[in-house]
Amino acid sequence: MLSVEDITARYGEAQVLRGVSLDVAAGEVVTLVGRNGAGKTTLLRCLMGLHRSMAGRIELDGRDITKLAPHKRCRLGLGYVPDDRGIYSTLTVEENLTLPPTTGPDAWSLEKVYETFPVLAERRRQAGTHLSGGEQQMLSVARVLRMGARLLLADEPTEGLAPLLVQQIGEIIRTVKAHGVTVLLIEQNIHFASTVADRHYLISQGRVVESLDNTEVEQRENELLAYLGI
Repeated sequence: MLSVEDITARYGEAQVLRGVSLDVAAGEVVTLVGRNGAGKTTLLRCLMGLHRSMAGRIELDGRDITKLAPHKRCRLGLGYVPDDRGIYSTLTVEENLTLPPTTGPDAWSLEKVYETFPVLAERRRQAGTHLSGGEQQMLSVARVLRMGARLLLADEPTEGLAPLLVQQIGEIIRTVKAHGVTVLLIEQNIHFASTVADRHYLISQGRVVESLDNTEVEQRENELLAYLGI
C-alpha cells in the first residue's frame, strides 16, 4: 500500500533523514521505533507532505505522491494524527467529528464512529478539554477516519498516558485494523508496540537500521529497551 524509497530530509543545514526506505502492506500495523531525535516525526511529516525540504519517492497504492500537496494526499486516504492530537479543545466531540470535510469514499459515517467508539457517543456533547487523554486520542483517530483515512499515520499515541489508558489505545489500534485500516505509528514503548503491530522498523540517526517481527522483539526486548534508553 505504502512504499517509501530513499527519503532524505533537512532542517536548514541539518540532515535529519538519510535514505529511509520502507514498505507497509494494506491491513498491516507497522511501528517506527527509535530514540528521540532519530527522525521518526520528520518521516511522518514527509509522508503527509508537511515537510517539503526532502528528496526521494513516496508511493501510495502504486501512485507517486511525492509532490502532491497535503490536502490531495488526504483525499487519497492518508490521515495524520500528530503527537499533540490536534483536536479542537473548545468544540464538542461531535463538532470535532463533523467540522472537517469528508475527503473520500472510505469516510466513516458518524453512526459508524459512534458504533465503533461508544464512549465518543456518550461524550458527544462534551468539549475536547473535558475528555481524558485516552478519549482525546480516540477522538483524534476517529476524526481522521471520519474524513476518509485508509492509512493512518500516528505520532506516539501513548506518550504521557497512564498504563490503563495505554491499554485503551491498544484497543483503538486493534479496532481500526479490524475495520481494514492500515496503520503506521511512532512508538517508544517497544512492549506495547509488539502487542499491536505486525512489524517494526528500528530507526537510528535518520536511517532504518533493522526490520523486526514480534518474535525478534520478544527475544531482544532487553537489548532494545537498553538501546532506546527506557
